[in-house]
Amino acid sequence: MLLGPLRWVIRGMTLLVALLLLYLGVTFAQVWLASRRDQARPVQAIVVLGAAQYAGRPSPVLKARLDHAADLYNRHLADVVVVTGGREAGDITTEAAASAQYLGTKGIPDSHILREVQGRTSWQSLAAAASFLKARNIKTVLLVSDPFHSARIAAMAKELGLTPYVSPTRTSPIHGSSAVPYFGKETIAVAAGRIVGFRRLVGIDKKLNQVKAKASGG
Repeated sequence: MLLGPLRWVIRGMTLLVALLLLYLGVTFAQVWLASRRDQARPVQAIVVLGAAQYAGRPSPVLKARLDHAADLYNRHLADVVVVTGGREAGDITTEAAASAQYLGTKGIPDSHILREVQGRTSWQSLAAAASFLKARNIKTVLLVSDPFHSARIAAMAKELGLTPYVSPTRTSPIHGSSAVPYFGKETIAVAAGRIVGFRRLVGIDKKLNQVKAKASGG
């Protein structure tokens, strides 16, 4: 007697799994296509997403982003460059400070550089940057990061009330097969963020990390 209902349950679960895989597949394609697109154009500000720095020296990943941002600035696409990123445990300076110092060596005046120095994640950095940019009546921005990052940072910036365009660096050391895991991670993040909202997703991640810390005795 239970075979009929059980069969429908199995079919329903199979359909849900198929839809989930289709959704992830479409999202992956969108993340990939976004990584290939360069939307460089005149904007009000260039925003560089932070990455690791070592005692004030940008890592190769961060340096690639900064070099690209400097090129966009020198093309007169914006008069303001925003550098982002706070301080990790054990750091003597912030990612933003290291970035600003490096851009100075590329000829960009310090008065043209704004610093976001608190963010530990892309959302935190973009949220803080969006706040002080909108206070300056700046909403149209050109986001600079690695290609695999493009879809997610554009979606987050839109949620934060900015009008974003993305111009990814093409000189990052993360490329080819080494970028595949990043594309997978970004696909999941974008897929989840579109469903629950990136702001809420960050809150969920924070709670999960707190639970894990308690479970491990942290």
